[in-house]
Amino acid sequence: MRLKTKLVIAISLMVVAIVVTLSTIYVAQLVHQVLNDGVEQGQFAVNQLIYSCRQALETDLSSTKIDLNNPQQVNAFVEESLQTDPGVINVIESQIGFSSIISDVAVVGPEGTAIVHSDPQMIGKPVPARPDMSQLASASFWQQLRVTYGPIRTYVIKVPLDRNNRPFGSAQVGISSVFLKAALHDELNNALKFSCIAILVSLALAAALSNFALRPLEAISRRLDQMTAGEITVPAPRELNRSDEYGNVSSKIERIGRQMRTVNEVFSALQENVDQIMANLQDGLMLFTKDRRAVLVSASIETFLGKPRGEMLGSHAEEIFSRDTQLGRNVLNAFSRHEPMHTVEIQGDNGIDVQVSLDFIEEGGQQLGALLTMRDAESMRKIEGEIEVSRRLANIGKLTSGVAHEVKNPINSIVVHLEILRNKLKEADPDAQRHMDVIGSEIQRLDRVVQTLVDFTRPVELKLAETDLRSLIQQVAFVARPDCERHGVHVITEVGEEPLPAKIDTDLLKQALLNIVINGAQAMESGGTLTMRARRNEGDAQLEIQDTGSGIPPAIRDKIFNLYFTTKKTGSGIGLAMTYRIAQLHNGSVHFDTRIGEGTTFYLTLPLSRTEQQESEKLVARS
Repeated sequence: MRLKTKLVIAISLMVVAIVVTLSTIYVAQLVHQVLNDGVEQGQFAVNQLIYSCRQALETDLSSTKIDLNNPQQVNAFVEESLQTDPGVINVIESQIGFSSIISDVAVVGPEGTAIVHSDPQMIGKPVPARPDMSQLASASFWQQLRVTYGPIRTYVIKVPLDRNNRPFGSAQVGISSVFLKAALHDELNNALKFSCIAILVSLALAAALSNFALRPLEAISRRLDQMTAGEITVPAPRELNRSDEYGNVSSKIERIGRQMRTVNEVFSALQENVDQIMANLQDGLMLFTKDRRAVLVSASIETFLGKPRGEMLGSHAEEIFSRDTQLGRNVLNAFSRHEPMHTVEIQGDNGIDVQVSLDFIEEGGQQLGALLTMRDAESMRKIEGEIEVSRRLANIGKLTSGVAHEVKNPINSIVVHLEILRNKLKEADPDAQRHMDVIGSEIQRLDRVVQTLVDFTRPVELKLAETDLRSLIQQVAFVARPDCERHGVHVITEVGEEPLPAKIDTDLLKQALLNIVINGAQAMESGGTLTMRARRNEGDAQLEIQDTGSGIPPAIRDKIFNLYFTTKKTGSGIGLAMTYRIAQLHNGSVHFDTRIGEGTTFYLTLPLSRTEQQESEKLVARS
């Protein structure tokens, strides 16, 4: 949480606490005052009622026909007098009409029944017992507040009545909590408004005060952010010449900034070089400190261990490798024994055969760390095999070129002498002409084979030009689409919006793609869909040609790039071999994935142009 936010919150909480405390005191006094006023109004009303009752009962009963020794007759006379006395009735009506908190007024007899009541329906009925209002007025604030805003209750102010010094019932005034709440409502609303205004004003003042107090800190923070981002600027002279704390801190930051500028330049150059090396390495490298923590991990390690690179950085060797796997046991044992591990082929955690080596780095007899290297054993074997095949092909090419040259010269002589012999036998033996034609046809076929060998082994001078491979795909599709559609094959192209610039020989690469397209179309005898794609794949461009044919049988998958290998009656066996050679000439590769009954996909991988690779590496480094 920012310091400014903490200051605003602290000041606001302090003001809120003060406002709440003062508001509580104010509300307590207000509630106490309202309850005391209610008690005073109730006592005044009950005193008026007692006075009116006494006036109504001053009649001399001896002048009446009432038997004074009969209590029932006396009580009946008293009740009738009170119920019919205009003064009593006026007092009750005036108290109900003019008081805002009195809910009912009654004169209750000794038996607890209402003699006179503000509600005529209650006359003659028992009056329920109710709590005393004076007790509520003397209760605590929280109890008063809970009663006032709790369930609706009616409190009573009761004064006993007597006649001729004899108790005769009581005068009662009922005060409802609803009326008390109504009396408090406006005052409490005003208090709440005042509290809210005070809190809002305090927030505004707290924000203004924090801005004023923290303005130098914010300036220092901006300077530090600029230093962190590499935007180190020289502070104004007035900032450095200030004699307060801000001036002292600014001068120190300026000195630190100069030091950081130099360190950042050196570190950035080193980091860029290391990142570029680690990104381009096919081998997996891990650099460990002397306490076996990984401080440098190449991107290829993720393939061998199946763990994210960021998760391994800073982790201990025991956290990265598990003794449950052969690879983990060998590496951890080498660390424990402090013995270097020379190149050993081990099955990795993900089932890939890995060539592993571990070397300890020491200087002056003191251990500094360790370097772990991993290589894909299968890839190494494949590369070695391809190198061996290339070497053999080169030798065969030289031999074939020489043989073809030596064979072609006799063929030319045979053709010349065959033509002479044909002319001589034309009249002597007409039947021999047919045999001469067969011999001539076979010699021409042999000449084409020899010429193909010469063309295939002849060094090719590439005419490289930077070309967007997306447009190349579109051109090949345009050329192949008419012939494909005549055979019921629908051609689809899928290229993205991202350019794929590569330096290629357009004519040669177009021929390589057409060879694959023709084979794919011929594999779909009943028609189908041929999809051509161009996309980026790990810094390279990948061209894909997918058909929906019957797939390539397992028995011939290793032979399809061999020269003169074909499964078609009219095939030459040169197309895919030529495609393979063209890919190699462009420092690329070609492989395929096939499924019986579903189709085949050929993948032609080519390196992007150098500028494009550099941009990609920069984007990867930034991410």
